[in-house]
Amino acid sequence: MPSLLAAVAVVATLATSCGGSRDAGQPIMVGAVYPTSGGQGSGGIEEYHGALLAADIANAHGGVGGRQVRIEEMDAEGADAAPGAVDALAGRGVRFILGSYGSTISAPAAFEADRKGVLFWETGAVGYMPGTGRGKLVFRVSPSGLILGGTAIDFAVHQLAPKWHRAPRSLRFAVAYVNDVYGSEVARGAIRRIHADHLHLVASVPYSPFNYDAASVVRRVAKARPDVLFVSAYLQDGVAIRREIVRQHLHLLANIGTSSSYCMPAFGRMLGRDAVGVFASDKPAVEYMNLNGLAPEARSLAQEASTLYRQRYHQEMTAAALAGFSGAWALFHDVMPRATTLTAQSVAAAARAIRLPPGSLPNGSGLEFGAAGTGEAGWNLRAASVIWQWVAVDKEAVVWPPKFATTPIDVSSSSSTSGSW
Repeated sequence: MPSLLAAVAVVATLATSCGGSRDAGQPIMVGAVYPTSGGQGSGGIEEYHGALLAADIANAHGGVGGRQVRIEEMDAEGADAAPGAVDALAGRGVRFILGSYGSTISAPAAFEADRKGVLFWETGAVGYMPGTGRGKLVFRVSPSGLILGGTAIDFAVHQLAPKWHRAPRSLRFAVAYVNDVYGSEVARGAIRRIHADHLHLVASVPYSPFNYDAASVVRRVAKARPDVLFVSAYLQDGVAIRREIVRQHLHLLANIGTSSSYCMPAFGRMLGRDAVGVFASDKPAVEYMNLNGLAPEARSLAQEASTLYRQRYHQEMTAAALAGFSGAWALFHDVMPRATTLTAQSVAAAARAIRLPPGSLPNGSGLEFGAAGTGEAGWNLRAASVIWQWVAVDKEAVVWPPKFATTPIDVSSSSSTSGSW
């Protein structure tokens, strides 16, 4: 990878003053707050492994200004554990923290990091984050839940409706969602787009992640007779709701979900034929996207990372792993070297100033963060998202946008009247 090595060498040369003479040669301590146990442990481990791999590749190419990056991981199984994990890392002098896969973890972790004067760099969570500190010391590299929800509706309107020979305003939309910081934020993105486009929202059905009845959720949706159902769920409730859609013979033109459920490999394994045709709006994964949509350096890096990840962890680089890798790589390779000193405030200033075009990161994203004080403060305005579809039993593919797609959109399987129904 000559182009990548040359680029890293140039950046490293430019960054030799980053730590100052007092810290020269000392490792850069970076915290990592992810759920590596509990219900979100599987995805949290994958995202953490991606971030760890980014540090290892950066170190192999000279680190940041000649200094190695050392990751200190803290397990945060849920929201209650997040502040303590941040406090423990800050107490050890850690000034930068990666996290956190889970939206319920991200919000309290970001709040506590800002309170401690630590930079919090969200690599994967998409749900609501507190306004305090966003764009100042809190940044999100992955797409927000608002973007994922809005993208799902856009896809139905601009890609699916013409294939159905339907006018968008003739379609009936319903939204079912888990009513926590993750599900509510993604659903808000979908509902906001429905209202903005003057579409017909016929049902909005929230439910508790701790006490829900999937059959009741689907019955409430069915009463509204929707054409398109968007679901923001976790894996277990997402699978349960999809099973009830099938069992109750709810006739839909399309069922679209999002991250933490519909595009996860386990979703397809658990549902088999009943997943075929379902769409998901989420982050991309290396193995399922067309890498020709990336800039050449990002494409080479994605291929290298995918190979190393498979060798190290004996599995494909999932969407969560790629998000962790790309987010951490952006910090180590693109942001930290541009900081005048390696303080939280200086690195945050470098993040606010950076502009990378889409396709610059191995997950298809670019970098540009919303300004502090705005509604998009700290969000990556150039974050990439894609539309997945389950195209066969236990087989999913990216179908939109065209530059990342590997398979055409299949509307023949998306209707509830096709496939196994």
